[in-house]
Amino acid sequence: MKLRTNSALFGVFGTLVLFALRWFQPPEFWITLANYIGIYSLVAMGLVLLTGISGMTSFGQAAFVGIGAYASAYLTTVLGLSPWLGLLLGVVITVFTAYCLGLITLGLSGHYLPLCTIAWGISLFYIFGNMEFLGKFDGITGIPPIDIFGYSLISGSDSFILIWISVLWASIGLNNILQSRTGRAIRALKGGILMAESCGVSTMQYKLLVFVMAAVLAGVSGWLYAHLQRAVNPTPFNLTAGIGYLIMAVVGGVGYLWGAVLGAIFITLLNNWLQNILPSILGQSGNYEVVVSGVLLIFLLQKYPSGVLSWFIHKAEFAKSYFYPSTIKELDTIDPIELDSAKPLSHLSSKNCPLRGAPLLSVNNIHKSYGGLKALNGVSFKMSAGQIVGLIGPNGAGKSTLFNVISGVVQTSSGSVEYMGREVQALPARKRAILGMARSFQHVRLIANMSVLDNVLIGAHMRGGSSWVDAVFGANKKEEVLLQRLAMQCLDQVGLAHCSGLDANSLSLGQQRLLEIARALASDPNLLLLDEPAAGLRHLEKQQLQTALLGLSRGKGISILIVEHDMDFVMGLVDELVVMDFGNPIATGLPNEVRNNPRVIQAYLGLQD
Repeated sequence: MKLRTNSALFGVFGTLVLFALRWFQPPEFWITLANYIGIYSLVAMGLVLLTGISGMTSFGQAAFVGIGAYASAYLTTVLGLSPWLGLLLGVVITVFTAYCLGLITLGLSGHYLPLCTIAWGISLFYIFGNMEFLGKFDGITGIPPIDIFGYSLISGSDSFILIWISVLWASIGLNNILQSRTGRAIRALKGGILMAESCGVSTMQYKLLVFVMAAVLAGVSGWLYAHLQRAVNPTPFNLTAGIGYLIMAVVGGVGYLWGAVLGAIFITLLNNWLQNILPSILGQSGNYEVVVSGVLLIFLLQKYPSGVLSWFIHKAEFAKSYFYPSTIKELDTIDPIELDSAKPLSHLSSKNCPLRGAPLLSVNNIHKSYGGLKALNGVSFKMSAGQIVGLIGPNGAGKSTLFNVISGVVQTSSGSVEYMGREVQALPARKRAILGMARSFQHVRLIANMSVLDNVLIGAHMRGGSSWVDAVFGANKKEEVLLQRLAMQCLDQVGLAHCSGLDANSLSLGQQRLLEIARALASDPNLLLLDEPAAGLRHLEKQQLQTALLGLSRGKGISILIVEHDMDFVMGLVDELVVMDFGNPIATGLPNEVRNNPRVIQAYLGLQD
């Protein structure tokens, strides 16, 4: 049974188990280790969300732990506020700091982003150590314990339940988010900004959301640490600690939330065991555990590069649906009557399609230069609603560049693009997607480890309206059912409904191209931009695709602009052809006219008169 379906029940059961464990009164030593494991797990879960799922590496999470710890320590000791107010204000400070740092750093990519996290991680560490009111490197002592209904959590045993309840419910909330509209957008970040933006996902908004979420988890961890230790100083919040948190996430399984817990358990127990056993073996004390644990970690990551939990899941396939479930078929238990009585989603109704034959797309004298290279040189053509137009030409003709200009990926050097009577050349890809453009890619862009259905649901992102808060509290279930039904209809249109539960990377190349088309259809487009959709398809698959595209155009009035090299496929499909050569338009007209055009024969077909 999937975790999300019974998340509340799972949480209640887990809470009762924690109380039972506390009731048995295990040795204080193990309680202490468990407390630290729980505190570390919160930070590592944020790193799973940030690094493993969103693809943004951070070495600076220990600084956010420090912000949460120092904020509550100062507010409770100096200002005399309650620890719970310390938590609230600490979270506010953490959110503000993370948001500001995110605005500065998240626009970076590649190795620049982790380097920036190292820079501000070190900076915050030295701020903690040099601020007079924070006690400099001596820190703050005398922090009061957390009080719950008059009961003070003085000892480690008292704090055990609170720490692990925080871990339990944080994991449930994050798991619910990951299986929602918000979660699919977050997971799309790792698949590439271009693909996500073309599906209408505001990538910067979701990057900031993930960054702040991970920081808040670290801040809560710092709050728990401060009131458990009753004292704070800068040492636990340095760069080394930040690297340690990242190692925990990676060792456990950076793609899985519960991998964070497993990694925290493994690293904490390993370090404790080495600290006890190495002095007796070597006959002297020292930080030798750092060397030995480093060698063991290298061996472990070579043997299991995706983490220990990933290895377990692949060995026990049944566990995959529990630890990292897909959204597929989770919500079938909703009463159909209750569903039918729900209000229609504001974004789910179809867009207003222009009447067949009405002007839809106008490309006007487009020029695009890269230095001295003219990729496009005065390209112009028009499309009407309901038309299928083919864009053809030899390799290097500028077709892909023109395609990217129309979809908003590349800005023009001069000229204009009008869509439904509106100039759109200044709009980015995301805003053009909102207006009704959808596209596929020459090189397939899918989230490989997500299900076929979930990949299509990314395309339906704009047609839902639920937020991450709705997902946490399960208020998005009806919308999810409607979106899943829509996604299944799109898969059925391209003949992939039977593959909905498979991972996208298990499909053939031809099927993956059909999946991209289904994802584009899920956005309810007026204009479908297809970049070599028949490449890699077998003969029967091409016939199936041709039938599907004709059905979309003739039956639903969707206009299609298609780049393709398969001339037989194009000639039997399009209403009009635009031919390019070296960035110049050389012919426009009906397929038979273009086929017999001498310039086309010479430049593209390679035949002689």
